[in-house]
Amino acid sequence: MDTEQPMGKTLDVNRIKELIPHRYPFLMIDKLVDVVPDVRATGIKNVTFNEPYFQGHFPNRPIMPGVLIIEAMAQTAGVLVMETIGAEAEGRLVYFLSIDSARFRKPVTPGDRLHVRVEKIRNRGDVWKFKGEAKVEETLMAEAVFSAMITRE
Repeated sequence: MDTEQPMGKTLDVNRIKELIPHRYPFLMIDKLVDVVPDVRATGIKNVTFNEPYFQGHFPNRPIMPGVLIIEAMAQTAGVLVMETIGAEAEGRLVYFLSIDSARFRKPVTPGDRLHVRVEKIRNRGDVWKFKGEAKVEETLMAEAVFSAMITRE
């Protein structure tokens, strides 16, 4: 993913909650940085031992479930879509359509700061496709290509 482009804007958790309906304990991103509408965004997740899923995954070796890392990618992409659409996004939701090429490279554990970068590959009407990467510092933890649909509810 291109790192030479200028930095975009930052969105705090309050703005994220205005754009997507997720709430604790299922809100998987704490803030977004480098938000460039219609292009890319990076979600930040501060992984703490207090996450409810660590009680059972796994009690003696806490690991963030891979599906929740993918969910963090989807939520980051959802915020990017809603920020891109603007006022027209009100009352709309973003749903997964597909997850392709998902790879889990290393475990994410308490104390990690997960950087979830998504880039738009394309969109056609209400269907958007993204490439996502999740890193801790410079280490790639997971990656996926996924698509989502914007509903008109």
